[in-house]
Amino acid sequence: MDDIHSGGCHCGHLRYQFKGPLHDIAHCHCSICRRVSGGIVTTWITVPASAFQWMKGTPAQYASSTPCVRYFCPTCGAQLAFVSRLSPETIDVTIATLDHPEQAPAERHIWTDNQLPWLHLDEHLPGEAQESL
Repeated sequence: MDDIHSGGCHCGHLRYQFKGPLHDIAHCHCSICRRVSGGIVTTWITVPASAFQWMKGTPAQYASSTPCVRYFCPTCGAQLAFVSRLSPETIDVTIATLDHPEQAPAERHIWTDNQLPWLHLDEHLPGEAQESL
């Protein structure tokens, strides 16, 4: 039986849930994630789109690049999810918005070509210069 995981935004306007194991978790170092989140890294879990559902509220959308759409709370601005037209069968969810993010440690780094040179985070994890699909 798959585990059910839930999360939401800061203000509670949006809630989501997905079924499945907590794996395929990556620290993203791309400049787009930095700019849309205001953070120096965003940690994502990739899950099958069929296993994910919005439970409360309707997220706002932002096309951050040609193939990519980001979902965020229209009230508090929290970034919750990301979909790429290059892999429409999956959705990426921000680990920080899970109800229990402590249960979802990162397994790798992606977009390390864009990593800030002064950032030293989980250096024992493997890294990819760009994300492989």
